[in-house]
Amino acid sequence: MPLLIVVLGILLLFILIARFKLNAFIAFIIVSLAVGIAEGMELELLVKSIQDGIGSTLGFLIMILGLGAMLGKLVADSGAAQQITTRLIAKFGIKNIQWALVLTGFIVGIPMFYSVGFVILIPLIFTIAASTRLPLLYVGLPMIAALSVTHGYLPPHPAPTAIATTFNADIGKTLLYGIIIAIPAIIVAGPLFSRTIKNIEATPLKEFVNPRILKESEMPGIAISIFTALLPIILIMLATLADLLMPANNPIMPYINFIGNPAVAMLISVLVAIYTLGLARGKKMPEIMNSVSNGISGITMILLIIAGAGALKQVLIDSGVSLYIAEILKDSALSPLVLAWMVATVIRVCVGSATVAGLTTAGIVLPLVSATGTSPELMVLAIGSGSLMLSHVNDSGFWLFKEYFNLSVNDTLRTWTVMETTVGIMGLIGVLILSLFI
Repeated sequence: MPLLIVVLGILLLFILIARFKLNAFIAFIIVSLAVGIAEGMELELLVKSIQDGIGSTLGFLIMILGLGAMLGKLVADSGAAQQITTRLIAKFGIKNIQWALVLTGFIVGIPMFYSVGFVILIPLIFTIAASTRLPLLYVGLPMIAALSVTHGYLPPHPAPTAIATTFNADIGKTLLYGIIIAIPAIIVAGPLFSRTIKNIEATPLKEFVNPRILKESEMPGIAISIFTALLPIILIMLATLADLLMPANNPIMPYINFIGNPAVAMLISVLVAIYTLGLARGKKMPEIMNSVSNGISGITMILLIIAGAGALKQVLIDSGVSLYIAEILKDSALSPLVLAWMVATVIRVCVGSATVAGLTTAGIVLPLVSATGTSPELMVLAIGSGSLMLSHVNDSGFWLFKEYFNLSVNDTLRTWTVMETTVGIMGLIGVLILSLFI
């Protein structure tokens, strides 16, 4: 019976979001209440469970996501993202243009939310395609694949960071393992796949044919652009490597771990970006703070969706559903990593949102981590991979790609959906291979 209630709850979530177009946060609260009541929870405890779920989920994440949005906006508004793109293209040349775009998407995608990175980089894709006379999808897919992988696999993006928090996974190790898995996934889903769809023609909408491109004098230097964009990753990875290579009783370890804490690393990176991409370039503080404020306003709904998913997760735990499901799944012959990936895939197909799919799955399979001793970092990546699978018409990313590349629904399924599915499958393969050594 508890399993049936969960299935019906997820089905209700799908209907509310996909059929009735209800706001995802409201839908999550309704489903949380419905599942809790169906499970027989006392009403007062149910409301407290929802409040606890929202509070515990956002308590750690709000600093990282808020500061991450600020950093992404500063990188975009300053021209650092454009500088990284143009310099890599100049370095690699037309022959290797796809690899330049892969690196651009990866570097820019780490500090920037997917939708922001997409909108910022799409004019550059159109400009490059026009100037090189190469097919638009040949130019665009490698960069879009890199953006998608960083969104689904790597902290400090919302879903992987939230899932890592749920599983008490080490964010530094999750990032390290994620980068290892991301490289082959991006290569297969981007440059290699884009060469198989030469018969599909994409044409940019006329509104984007002549985007404004900043002049060299308006952009920061390439070294400072890359350093600022990657600084949070550098700090987090520094702490992770120090943990692996230095003795725990070393007197400088507390300071390294403090700086490498994701929230502190993001704060330091934003403060550095305010100087390197703002004050050092002659911008006034009010102008810089305006960019910061605009960056925050773009993630408010993401925060609410994550909060709603946290509420459902807590209800599943407090009502005993998670333990019930874990008891059923733990005797399965399938690896917990495969089970988590499959659950995330099913929810992704039903609901559309990768973030929703990832966070909902985390609440369902949480007991499997402690019950089976599976690496929590690999579980984060397995769920992240599954949450990218089979994107179709109920995913906003599907329509963003379709409209900007001016494709039919059928051609979008043949390009975007196949690319996302390739990323998801490659992620699972990478996780299973890593599990042999971790």
